[in-house]
Amino acid sequence: MADVWVHGWASTPFAKHPERDFRSLADEVLDPLDLSGLDGAWFGNCAMGVWGQGNIRGQTVLRRVVTEGVPIVNVEGGCATGSAALQGAFQAVASGGATKALAIGVEKTWVPHDPMKSFALFLEGIDQRHPEEWQAFHTAQASEHGLEWAPHPKRILFLDLHALRAAAHAERFGSTPEMLAAVAAKNHTNAVDNPLAQYRFPMTIEQALADKPVISPLTRAMCAPISDGAAAVLLSSEPPASGPRIRLRACAMAGGSWRGLHDQGVTHHAARRAFAQAGLAPGDIHLVEVHDATAFCELEALEALGFFAPGDAGPATLSGVTAADGERPVNLSGGLESKGHPLGATGLGMVAELCDRLQPGQLGLAQNAGGVIGIDEALAGVTILEAC
Repeated sequence: MADVWVHGWASTPFAKHPERDFRSLADEVLDPLDLSGLDGAWFGNCAMGVWGQGNIRGQTVLRRVVTEGVPIVNVEGGCATGSAALQGAFQAVASGGATKALAIGVEKTWVPHDPMKSFALFLEGIDQRHPEEWQAFHTAQASEHGLEWAPHPKRILFLDLHALRAAAHAERFGSTPEMLAAVAAKNHTNAVDNPLAQYRFPMTIEQALADKPVISPLTRAMCAPISDGAAAVLLSSEPPASGPRIRLRACAMAGGSWRGLHDQGVTHHAARRAFAQAGLAPGDIHLVEVHDATAFCELEALEALGFFAPGDAGPATLSGVTAADGERPVNLSGGLESKGHPLGATGLGMVAELCDRLQPGQLGLAQNAGGVIGIDEALAGVTILEAC
């Protein structure tokens, strides 16, 4: 397998951009990149079907790439779409099939003229053809552990699933709402100085706990917002002639399964593959960006990735271990809770954030997950970067 180097990266601010179209968002992240000699592009998107473009999405958006005759592969993997696009570009370069490959994600999830469409597009991340299967499974899993399962038709189902997993974690390990609030407070405060973040205000644990309830134990501050945005990462088999030298040590993915509430999930399996691919261990990593669609997802991911033993991520967060000045900084960008979550662009935005922050000799890890199979994510990607 050939070495894979980052030759450029870019991200728009994540926010609600009702005045902008997909092309303008894409152009903003393509402008700073050198696309000469590009062999292929992997275009990540989840929601363009809501806007009337079901197929050939990338071909309609990436005008300058189309004019060069570059093949564009359209990629969709729920909230893990950005990682899936990066995986495609990575494999093309690592295998020798491409010298230079682009991964780009562009998303508009805010539909101002019909907000219910924003809500509906998230439901596409779970099986709509066989709903009786997962409805029965969710009910059985909750009942088996003595937990409540009562999803509301006007609430995004993912929030109910995260709340169910959080309740099971609390039952088994004693995690508390204060631990979730510590995650939210940390991430909101981290985003204050990030010009790309959707929310840029500090927060305390008390404020996170007192925010508007969503579903116990989650408050609004503990949940990612609806976001628009774009992010791109350009890969090459040759190191850049100048500027930062960042190498992809690993780019691994795993698929979800019908696991039980206390079984290892998709992120655990993706992490094992990534660390094996890189020849590294969790203790080697300096900076981490994880997919905190809710505050509980951060705790769950940190334990699944092997940074903390099961049940230990919450106390570590409360004690400041994952803070910006802690022993293991997590989500310095503000995470999804504060930087934002434009679905297909999210995973690539994480990688771009790490590329901005890594210093020579440091290693960074990004974890991106999405969709639902049973109570697990349908797909997860783990990427490890090294600044040389």
